[in-house]
Amino acid sequence: MAADGQHARTGPLAGITVVDVSRILAGPYCTLLMAELGARVIKVETPETGDDARHYGPFVNGKSAYFQSINRGKESIALNLKQDDDKAIFEALLETADVVVENFRPGTMEKLGYGWDSLHARYPKLIYAAASGFGHSGPDMTRPAYDMVVQGMGGIMSVTGHPGTPPTRIGMSIGDIGSGLYATVGVISALYHRAMTGEATKVDIGMFDCQLALLENAAMRYFTSGQAPGPLGARHPSITPFEAFTTGDGYIIIAAGNDSLFRKLADALGKPEWKDDPRYVSNPKRAENVETLKGELEAILNTAPTARWMSVLDAAGVPAGPINDIGQAVTYPQAAARNMIVDVEDPITGPMKVIGNPVKISGFPDPTTREPAPNLDQDRAKILKEIGR
Repeated sequence: MAADGQHARTGPLAGITVVDVSRILAGPYCTLLMAELGARVIKVETPETGDDARHYGPFVNGKSAYFQSINRGKESIALNLKQDDDKAIFEALLETADVVVENFRPGTMEKLGYGWDSLHARYPKLIYAAASGFGHSGPDMTRPAYDMVVQGMGGIMSVTGHPGTPPTRIGMSIGDIGSGLYATVGVISALYHRAMTGEATKVDIGMFDCQLALLENAAMRYFTSGQAPGPLGARHPSITPFEAFTTGDGYIIIAAGNDSLFRKLADALGKPEWKDDPRYVSNPKRAENVETLKGELEAILNTAPTARWMSVLDAAGVPAGPINDIGQAVTYPQAAARNMIVDVEDPITGPMKVIGNPVKISGFPDPTTREPAPNLDQDRAKILKEIGR
């Protein structure tokens, strides 16, 4: 993004101002997505310490790369919402804002005098978005929660990993990221509703709720059988073959999601007889014989490296892929072709790479650069001038 920040406000949310009092990940991820879509995001932080994420590594020249990845393209002002002068500044920001986003424990904003009821009465056009561990209702409403807590409570960890192994956390913060994504959907929906009716609404997001929403097939297996599913490693619970298989030099994922693809797979691997084998003629039959089929597949796949099988399966039109590490994933040619690795020019860290915006919308630019994450309180003078203070 250009140094003047204009690229940050050329998306479909251009003209929308978000006051962001959230911290760490769930709320900031929501406001990051909104900034990527063109909204102006003013980050309100605690004086002296700022967002806790500023103190999470890795660090480059003393600046948190973690913070950079979630807060690039935003502005920062430090305000103590318990002090009258800073409260007055905060309220002046709310006067012209479209959205306020917070992820405190329920009741915190009310104690400060900025809960939904009081804000809606004073600022009737202001959309209020809250992301918390368990939402703003229910018996667990006031319980604290972090990502791993809701991963465990929401059932996702129970279906992650391999049978008989200790509980395994998903390798990224799906509890926080999931709630940030749902919060963004909620806020954009509320903006549309306001545009259609003039009414501002509250968006109430619980991290636990979001984990349940992400269970998809796992929940349906429980509802239909009464039995809680467990971890299956790298195998799909309902589709066969649909898992990671060993090859001559590693692994390959093969996802033959229907009978037609299985027939293509059989031909590609030189096993046309599988197409008429009564054990494999349909997905239910293949699921019954999953281990036998896996053994036969790996007997073939282990005779050549992954790259060879990728060439064979790509030519046959069978969905397949290698298991990339993070370095391989971010340097994969498709990532560059889709502008998914972009540059940040930060005066403290120097040039850095961050993940780009996966939402591509025709008619709006997708720049190859982004503004850096703000230093604590760096935009104070500009913001105060704008509100006449």
